[in-house]
Amino acid sequence: MTIDLAKVEATLLAAADAAAGKTLPLFRTNLGVDNKLAAGFDPVTEADRSAETAIRAVIGENFPDHAIIGEEWGNSGDSEYTWIIDPVDGTRAFITGVPVWGTLIGFAHNGVAIAGVMAQPFIGETFLASPGSATYHRNSLTRPLRTSGQTELAPSSVFTTTPSLFSSPELMAKWKALEAATQLQRFGLDCYGYALLAAGHADIVIEPFLNTYDIAALVPIIRQAGGAIACWDGSEPTGGGNVVAAATPALLEKALAVVNAA
Repeated sequence: MTIDLAKVEATLLAAADAAAGKTLPLFRTNLGVDNKLAAGFDPVTEADRSAETAIRAVIGENFPDHAIIGEEWGNSGDSEYTWIIDPVDGTRAFITGVPVWGTLIGFAHNGVAIAGVMAQPFIGETFLASPGSATYHRNSLTRPLRTSGQTELAPSSVFTTTPSLFSSPELMAKWKALEAATQLQRFGLDCYGYALLAAGHADIVIEPFLNTYDIAALVPIIRQAGGAIACWDGSEPTGGGNVVAAATPALLEKALAVVNAA
């Protein structure tokens, strides 16, 4: 089966727009928050649920035979092509009014994400990738996405959502080793950190325990911008896991060496 990549891109953008119609009216409002965990805090809101419903409707209209994996409404369909949705990645940021959350929609073929969008509608930014293309969009501006090209650890800037994700002594040792090997560390950015890496403003992003919907959309954005991304064991990250992304394959290799030696 061949796929119409132009139609895939158009569907990604239309689905992100549909999601924005649900998320933006609720952002920075007195929104009810539910907790998905009995022990701990994993927030979900009506913005998450309604945005995913809107995204699924757009995908279903354009590619009714494709499979869908969504954070809020689960899995549907069976196909070599799968759409992977996180309607609001960074719900903690969303409920506290911080505009670094994003809508993530990935498109995978046989388990590897080949196209994706990260949209931050409050700021008005869209990061889009498909085979051979990675672009940044804001208002009338469109430009290619390119990573920094950094190949060395010492001058690198590193993002992670929070060091507390490294929740065991073994994991914390890995974070501390990478922190010591790099120049600058910033926290709290969720998917926006990966988008900034693709745009050349950061050099490494590292996080453990990602689900497929946390990362699938970002994989092609980083790769098509010239970066590299893998699980810590070097495997394909589309399905989630412990993930590190870097501005270049050479920098990824060095970051993985530090993480795996710790």
